[in-house]
Amino acid sequence: MKKRLTYVSPLQLGIVLGVLYGVISLIIVPFFILGAIFGKAGFGVIFAIFFPIIYAIAGFVGGVISTFIYNLVAKWTGGVEFTTSDAP
Repeated sequence: MKKRLTYVSPLQLGIVLGVLYGVISLIIVPFFILGAIFGKAGFGVIFAIFFPIIYAIAGFVGGVISTFIYNLVAKWTGGVEFTTSDAP
């Protein structure tokens, strides 16, 4: 069964991407901390602390902007076509 994605809620996608980017950054941060410990760089620790916050905000803002642009393009092109199937 084919469906067409013609509209996405900008705020909702922004929230989802903000949380997603925040979680991804929490996976990446331990590597920054290890690098800071073994590299003896104080900046690395500070960066590791603020990275999840900055990355989550960037994900939210980028998601909202991308969604607005997608919704404009979807009006012109008809949106993304995709196939779905019923779950058993």
